[in-house]
Amino acid sequence: MNGIIRFLLNGLGVLLTGYLLQSGVHVENYGYALLVVVVLAIANVIVKPILILFTIPITVVTLGLFLLVINALIILLVDYFVTGFTVDGFWWALGFSLILSIFNSIVTDLTKEKKK
Repeated sequence: MNGIIRFLLNGLGVLLTGYLLQSGVHVENYGYALLVVVVLAIANVIVKPILILFTIPITVVTLGLFLLVINALIILLVDYFVTGFTVDGFWWALGFSLILSIFNSIVTDLTKEKKK
């Protein structure tokens, strides 16, 4: 049940983040926001590990900050595949990624099951 709630809340997070960054990120409606969540999850499972593997040296040199660049590239990839989701450039993708990551952290903290 928590998985469904997180999925729906992450869709809301995509929609709200698009609203906050409306001059550079456009999400047509909640349905497209949910589609962004699905495609983003797939890209994070398939593409992100490959990018991390190829960029280990620069990630180590930048003390992990290059992972922010990888996240922005993943957002731009999702922009390519989802028609109702538009990002106007790298910096908008980076900002979107940062805000969405913060939102997802809050959602995860609020919906995690309590240990007995």
